[in-house]
Amino acid sequence: MNPIIHPVFEPKTRSWQYIVACPKTKDCAIIDPVLDFDLLHFAVNTEAADFLISTVRNEGYNVTHILETHIHADHLSAAYYIQSTLWTQGQQHALSCIGENVTIVQRYFANRYNIPERELQNCFDHLFHPDETFQVGELTMTFMDLPGHTPDHGGYKIESNVFVGDTVFNPDVGSGRCDFPGGDAKILWQSLQRLLSLPPETRLYVGHDYPPNDEASARDPVSCMTVQEQNDMNKHLKHGVSKEDFIEYRTRRDHDIPEPELIHQAMQVNVRGGKMPGKSHNGKALMQVLVNVPKVLLTG
Repeated sequence: MNPIIHPVFEPKTRSWQYIVACPKTKDCAIIDPVLDFDLLHFAVNTEAADFLISTVRNEGYNVTHILETHIHADHLSAAYYIQSTLWTQGQQHALSCIGENVTIVQRYFANRYNIPERELQNCFDHLFHPDETFQVGELTMTFMDLPGHTPDHGGYKIESNVFVGDTVFNPDVGSGRCDFPGGDAKILWQSLQRLLSLPPETRLYVGHDYPPNDEASARDPVSCMTVQEQNDMNKHLKHGVSKEDFIEYRTRRDHDIPEPELIHQAMQVNVRGGKMPGKSHNGKALMQVLVNVPKVLLTG
């Protein structure tokens, strides 16, 4: 039985979100939902997440799982918001899930942002171990351990579809960066080979798309390509690219990429499973923003 897949593109962060449903039972999972952050006004809003909720409602789905491929650095997770909203609307508790190596990322960023340990407890309902299977209605999904972009990164395989997060992108974009804490180009290469060794007709659903904006190659966002298309056309991975060439290019490229503009806000929320920091001020959440300054200006 093939799943029903609803790809939903969020244009501000250029993120793909997915609703994956069992056609027989109408149970579904939501993958990598986005919580909007307005940098101009430093405000969170729920437009993207509300669209997912309205789609679920219009289709008559029951959300059983909210799945994260990893702790995102470029957008805030709407997992907790969607989970809480559905609960207040009378739906059953949807399980928020991620790979078990999320604890590595949580420890690192708890130290970086002085996050109290209590705010990292029970942030997710379930942590998957590699190749663990679970049910969405009568569909069987498998968690694929795909580290390299981040140590906690994973994908979700269902029939001939894999939701790969930021492991690989569409062929004219390439592959995910590896310069986040715990990222590693050598390990990413291994994860990519695991994906590219799947049957050629397997569809790889990406976590982002960054269509070229020059007139000659401009295109609309694309949610997936097959393994065959990736092997034939991916500019970082196509046939003939060696492991050594990939690692050298990926390392050099990552050195020149600026950090995501929402990284401080995203990491402080996402390691908490989509919850805001416990501290607030006059009804607003308090977040830290780290700034590089000359040592002479540091007071403590």
